[in-house]
Amino acid sequence: MDQKNFILAIVLSVLIIMGWQAYFQPPKPPQDAQQTTATGQPGKAGTPANGSATPGPQGAVQPGGAPAPASTQVVSLNEALARSPRVTFSTSELVGSIALKGARIDDVRLVKYRETTDPKSPPVPVLSPVDTAHPYYAEFGWSAGDGSVKVPGPDTLWTADKATVTPGKPVRLTWDNGQGLVFALDIGLDEYFMFDVKQSVENKSDKPVTLYPWSLIVRYGEHKAEGTYILHEGPYGVFNDSYKEFSYSDFKDNKQQKITTTGGWVGITDKYWMAALIPEQKAKVDVTLRQTGSGANVKYQVDYVDPAETIAPGATASIDARLFAGAKIVRVIDSYERKYGIQKFDLTIDWGWFWFFTKPLFWLLEWLYVQIGNFGIAILVLTVIVKAVFFPLANKSYAAMSKMKALQPEMERLKERYGEDRQRMNQEMMQLYRREKVNPAAGCLPILLQIPVFFALYKVLYTTIEMRHQPFFGWIKDLSAPDPLTILTGFGLFPWQVPEILHFFNIGLWPIIMGVTMYLQQKLNPQPTDPVQARVFQFLPILFTFMLAPFAAGLVIYWAWSNTLSIAQQYMIMRRHGAPIGNKAKPAAVATVPAAPEPAQRSGGGRKGGKGPAKKG
Repeated sequence: MDQKNFILAIVLSVLIIMGWQAYFQPPKPPQDAQQTTATGQPGKAGTPANGSATPGPQGAVQPGGAPAPASTQVVSLNEALARSPRVTFSTSELVGSIALKGARIDDVRLVKYRETTDPKSPPVPVLSPVDTAHPYYAEFGWSAGDGSVKVPGPDTLWTADKATVTPGKPVRLTWDNGQGLVFALDIGLDEYFMFDVKQSVENKSDKPVTLYPWSLIVRYGEHKAEGTYILHEGPYGVFNDSYKEFSYSDFKDNKQQKITTTGGWVGITDKYWMAALIPEQKAKVDVTLRQTGSGANVKYQVDYVDPAETIAPGATASIDARLFAGAKIVRVIDSYERKYGIQKFDLTIDWGWFWFFTKPLFWLLEWLYVQIGNFGIAILVLTVIVKAVFFPLANKSYAAMSKMKALQPEMERLKERYGEDRQRMNQEMMQLYRREKVNPAAGCLPILLQIPVFFALYKVLYTTIEMRHQPFFGWIKDLSAPDPLTILTGFGLFPWQVPEILHFFNIGLWPIIMGVTMYLQQKLNPQPTDPVQARVFQFLPILFTFMLAPFAAGLVIYWAWSNTLSIAQQYMIMRRHGAPIGNKAKPAAVATVPAAPEPAQRSGGGRKGGKGPAKKG
């Protein structure tokens, strides 16, 4: 029966590993600059809906999308950019352009972040124009609730007052509707990732006009999130000071979410990059998150509509909006929150449940990186610091486990003696614990108290962009990518493209090292008295080796180093307490007290009320 249970446990463990690999597949390396921020069917572009903003139910305004692409064929970035006159920009962080056709911010690339570790690889695109593989852009416009006023649309050709825009020197785009209204967009950007957009309308007619300003972000194609349950990717925002996340699947079958909020922000995020709209923080706006189309034509849109503006003859109305399009750098995000008073803008970075641990750990890690100059070494030093802080708790935990390990020979004897009588065996075990002043649960509480902090450290390494493309030593050139030296490549001796069907077995060298450290640490712990449980625990290092194989090398290195420190700490404590190490079992120094005799069975020749001899084990 034990053998059958052991086989069943192995089968279940393998199924867990395979399910993990199938559900949480590692991200594939991007094939070109346009495939970093979204995924879709090769060779097909998403087809935006035709038309501009149109009135919705009960007079509500729905910001509209772009016209259909000029071609059904996907074209290169340069070809797509050439299809509209443009105003260009180039800063220390961003390079790109604004399309004068539709006044669309649809070309934003990150100067300091590349597709691969090769410094000559293309810069990472945040926003991309229509007709590329995966259009992704922002627009700002107006709508008349009854449709009676001619407003600029996706095909409108705007006039710019300059050819380039630089920090502190915005460009002014204008368009005259021929009915006495002059629309203008003043678009500026700072030295990082924030675009300031001032929308204004001058009324030169003899009648008052009512218009609804709106802002939107549109993304095309089915997007497969790079992260797992650990990290959110997709639409999200802060509404009425409350943070909300939405998965792409929440909008299947053209579903939508409508929210009225004062201030806040709304956007779409990837692991390291995001695009977010930020209204005036005291304005009450109507936010909509939606999906239209399906398959290759799917479109995800987040937008908000400002309150109506009534513009008297000879007057000008204006409203301010902001667009963040860039990398989620913590210090930059925090500075924007302080500068503009944006509600909970720091939550654009997914700090998790234990944010009160995660953020301080991040700041300490970044400080260590600045001092040391190597992010991998900074991770190792931070782990040592965290281990030192929790040394008193860990010391109690390991001391309790050492006492338990010292009692193991006596526990085995009790099991042999009362193995078939579980109740009696448990009673004798409790008496043994009381005699030796050992609490079996004493080692658990210190570990439970440490879990939030170590999970927070894990979250820091997984979430923050600071680890991306940071080298370690030897073969690790990118701490945010899986270990490249794997079993099926002969640890680098046979460089070939491993088929996807074999990724399950393609384990890197650092995951193997992590598995070995986990096995050694396990050997120092008290072994379960139940043989099936003991065999399952022996299988856990193999299980975790497969599970962590596709994870970032920095995370696996952290785990292996943490295990190594725990092994050293536990070894010293066990030596101090005289506990057996590994399989070196020795007689336990315990006071062996004879068990109380059991009542004998009555027999016909026995003395009435007498006791027979105690049963022998």
